[in-house]
Amino acid sequence: MNRKKRLKMKKVGMEHLEQYNQLLRYVFQVTDNELHKIGWEERDMVHAKSPVLEQADVLGWFDGDKLVSQVAVYPFQVRIFNQTYDMGGLTGVGTYPEYSNQGLMHKLLCQVLENMREKKQSISYLYPYSIPYYRRKGWEIISDKITFEVNDYQLPRNKQVPGEVERTSIESDDVKKAYDRYAHQTHGAMLRSDLAWNEYWLWDLDDLMAAIYYNEDRQPDGYVLYWIADEVFHIKDMIFINEEARSGLWNFISAHFSMISKVVGNIHMDEPLAFLLEDADIKETISPYYMARIVDLEKFIDQYPFKPDTAEREWTFNLDDPLLSWNQGTFTLRIRPDGKGKVVRTADRSSEKIDIQTMTTMLLGYKRPDYLQKIGRILCSPETVDMLEDAIEQQTPYFSDYF
Repeated sequence: MNRKKRLKMKKVGMEHLEQYNQLLRYVFQVTDNELHKIGWEERDMVHAKSPVLEQADVLGWFDGDKLVSQVAVYPFQVRIFNQTYDMGGLTGVGTYPEYSNQGLMHKLLCQVLENMREKKQSISYLYPYSIPYYRRKGWEIISDKITFEVNDYQLPRNKQVPGEVERTSIESDDVKKAYDRYAHQTHGAMLRSDLAWNEYWLWDLDDLMAAIYYNEDRQPDGYVLYWIADEVFHIKDMIFINEEARSGLWNFISAHFSMISKVVGNIHMDEPLAFLLEDADIKETISPYYMARIVDLEKFIDQYPFKPDTAEREWTFNLDDPLLSWNQGTFTLRIRPDGKGKVVRTADRSSEKIDIQTMTTMLLGYKRPDYLQKIGRILCSPETVDMLEDAIEQQTPYFSDYF
């Protein structure tokens, strides 16, 4: 029997944990040396990935009993303009090279997207190993990561704040409490379940610490996650729900002036650090971070909050989706004065066009309709652009997780 006839798609279960791990390590080139750097052994990685097979939707192609291609979908939730969406987090994507170019991953992606639709996960996020590949499958960039470097003499001066900062371990319940408060008011952020927190800490060093800013009422308003090595203050992430907390956390960082030569870290929001510093001549590098795709446009729009207006708005357009037939065709979007939207398939004709990738990045606020129309990603009239500009909130997504 030839190879193609032997291949079967089926669910990857706990009995396949070792094979799942081996395929991950091969595809992402996770060496023993890299595991040792974070204090892991092979058995630690196997144990760390067991929640994936217990809680996620994992599908694979098998050649007999051998797992040769796989993809996993985490059951996550994200906040989109103050609405909580069920999100399918795509990860663990890989195929052994001798089984590539046979369409295996294409079929797996189609199937897991269908599964997401059945589970009412109307949007999917992923960290791309290849942006062009995932764009061809309907995903688009929706968030950036800004990496910065601040010299010790550029650190901000101390500002008086009513609260205080306390150092603690990353296991502190107040770390989770601070993040939960922040995520519920932040567009694009993930609501972290235990599975999400497990993935968030997965590849961190043992010496990672947390410093929490508490306001006068003893509520955690933010934190900085960091470690210090070779006179460098490394920031994994810093969140704050107000300017007071931001200032308090930078007071804490600046207090390390005599111990460090510079601060290196990441920002996951549309807020370049340089503008906030007195000495703005710092190094900042912006790079694309996460991608997303709308899985089910009709379901997604049912939850989506457009900006209110005095009259009803309407848009008929042709939508293209490279994988999903239910997102393919001509649709009419109707937005009530209160901002509630509804999209339905229609037999009407329209010359206006958009694809699912562009629809995703536009509705999530990463790129504005006016810009997308100028670069040819939306084919529509100036009146449509004006309507979309007025209807969609102006806020870019924050996303600091990795899975």
